[in-house]
Amino acid sequence: MIDKINFNDMNEEDLWRIYKKNSNQDIREFFIKKYAPLVKYVAGKVAIGKPGNIEYEDLVGFGIFGLIDAIEKFDPDKNVKFKTYAVVRIRGAIYDELRSIDWVPRSIRQKVKEVEQAIKSVESRTGKVAQDEEIAKELNVDIKEFYSLMTKISSISIISLHDSWNMGDDNDKISIMDTLESHDSNNPELSAEKEEVKQLVINAINELPEKEKKVLVLYYYEDLTLKEIGEVLEVTESRVSQLHTKAILRLKVKLAEIKEGIS
Repeated sequence: MIDKINFNDMNEEDLWRIYKKNSNQDIREFFIKKYAPLVKYVAGKVAIGKPGNIEYEDLVGFGIFGLIDAIEKFDPDKNVKFKTYAVVRIRGAIYDELRSIDWVPRSIRQKVKEVEQAIKSVESRTGKVAQDEEIAKELNVDIKEFYSLMTKISSISIISLHDSWNMGDDNDKISIMDTLESHDSNNPELSAEKEEVKQLVINAINELPEKEKKVLVLYYYEDLTLKEIGEVLEVTESRVSQLHTKAILRLKVKLAEIKEGIS
């Protein structure tokens, strides 16, 4: 066991090598402190659209468990940056905890199902991407009510990104978030067996309306905040949130249709 580590004289690669051999607790604490800002960053992004009864500090606490899990399971020999690996684990831990406390009201869950069904009905009938006015009409609400509804269900749409989707084989399970975060080809969370599913998700994203696709790309790939995306697209932050929600709901509908076609 190594009693004393001089962190100033060692690079991170060496520290990982020692930790994987000895589980040195000083090194573990060093990594926790070093990457604590990453937890706060991820928690801050998750906090967008969260319900009022969930505090930012709670999200950070959930994320710390994800960071510790990432430290324990990280394999430095796989040529993957720890930061890339940790972000997935941290965000996943936060959403796992949010799901476990079941904070989403049943009425909101029902609204999500109604919107998904409306999108499916319109697109099945027209053979085209459903426009906002068409979805609103299918829901029997005016366009203003529809946009208000999109804002109300924004938080659950992000949670649904972590729901697993598969082609019938448990080994091929993948969440939409896995795919959105897998632009790093070395992402250890995405095995070769999942590549076919990943491609189906990417194809579904490419079929989204242009603005909704841009929101997903800017938010998940370019790592911009909703406010920054609003500046790029010259729309309000609230409108970006609505676009994000619609994109996720459309994506879920498309993937459900693909799965039905496969099975």
